[in-house]
Amino acid sequence: MLQCIFLLSDSGEVMLEKQMTGHRVDRSICGWFWDYVISQGGDSTKILPVIASPTHYIFQIFREGITFLACTQVEMPPLMGIEFLCRVADVLTGYLGGLNEDLIKDNFIIVYELLDEMMDNGFPLTTVPNILREMIAPPNIVSKVLSVVTGKSSNVSNILPDATASPVPWRKSDLKSSSNEVYVDLIEELDAILSREGVLVKCEVYGEVHVNSHLPGFPDLTLSFANPSILNDVRFHPCVRFRPWEGEQILSFVPPDGEFKLASYRVKKLKNIPIYVKPQLTSSSGHCRVNVLVGIRNDPGKVIENIRVQFQLPSCVESVDVSSNHGTVNVLADKTCFWSIGRIPKDKSPSLSGNLVLELGLDRLPVFPVFRVGFKIVGVALSGLQINKLEIKNMPARLYKGFRAITKAGEYEVRS
Repeated sequence: MLQCIFLLSDSGEVMLEKQMTGHRVDRSICGWFWDYVISQGGDSTKILPVIASPTHYIFQIFREGITFLACTQVEMPPLMGIEFLCRVADVLTGYLGGLNEDLIKDNFIIVYELLDEMMDNGFPLTTVPNILREMIAPPNIVSKVLSVVTGKSSNVSNILPDATASPVPWRKSDLKSSSNEVYVDLIEELDAILSREGVLVKCEVYGEVHVNSHLPGFPDLTLSFANPSILNDVRFHPCVRFRPWEGEQILSFVPPDGEFKLASYRVKKLKNIPIYVKPQLTSSSGHCRVNVLVGIRNDPGKVIENIRVQFQLPSCVESVDVSSNHGTVNVLADKTCFWSIGRIPKDKSPSLSGNLVLELGLDRLPVFPVFRVGFKIVGVALSGLQINKLEIKNMPARLYKGFRAITKAGEYEVRS
């Protein structure tokens, strides 16, 4: 049972507080949490999701500069607390069209109303986005103008959603659609760590199956894969029937209307990465020479887009002078270097070179940076996962189906 939820900004400011039960949790718990973060290095992304404070158990996730914090004093399944916070973050992102401090502050009434419907007396209640949208209207210019004119600030509907009378709570009972279409996307993130010698230390994919469905009535869908045995740590949307997956490794489900995440998975121990980054740093006599070379390591068969390299220079670097033969290079005030490459040209390999001047008294660079790489490939799932077919029952013959795969860089790091 969760007793309270806090939303904290990057600076530790409490942007929103929602008490879930009769027992009030004091805001001082946020101060304790922030002191704990600072004692662990100050990086919220590296903090454990479950922390035991002297008075409470704390669950936390970090999304787009916002820390979602939940507290309880009773024993409960840790994954329930973490999953609920993830659902809250996903719902707010969908409602507000993004997630940042300004959006939360501008729409705090809707955020409160959503939390009221998503949890009842400390227990998760309604977390399905399409049902929440029937209960609470998403923010728009018209609703904001009406709230100013009429003085009515509530966005909660007085009518129960149609899904409450439906045999499946995530879908209306009398849904109609004129488009008769369904699209399936495989969206993957490649996590990789390479040593300074270029040896692949770790390589795995985290993937999600997204479905965008606009079908009338109660369609029954079956999605099968050509190679489902490669999947690990599979998680499903509540609409998925577990027995067909357990027996035949197929996804059988009645979909919600609109876009939703059908499943997530991991594919481990991969051996191929699409691009290489070869950094070389040589320091002596108070200077450090930097050379970084980027190129295609294993051609995925599709264009690699939005390639970028980022690295944080240590504080002992006094001045930076770097340039590249392709793309743009920007060095921020905190000595973070961003190299935006875009696409790799056919006639040359992108390279970055330059000189770093160290503080007085330092002969060599004491700490070498970690290079973080980003990219995007449309049309390829680097895990090798392939969709076999999508069957649809209880539907008219004329409908449209589509499939797409996208791979992006996740935690893609090259050590120097």
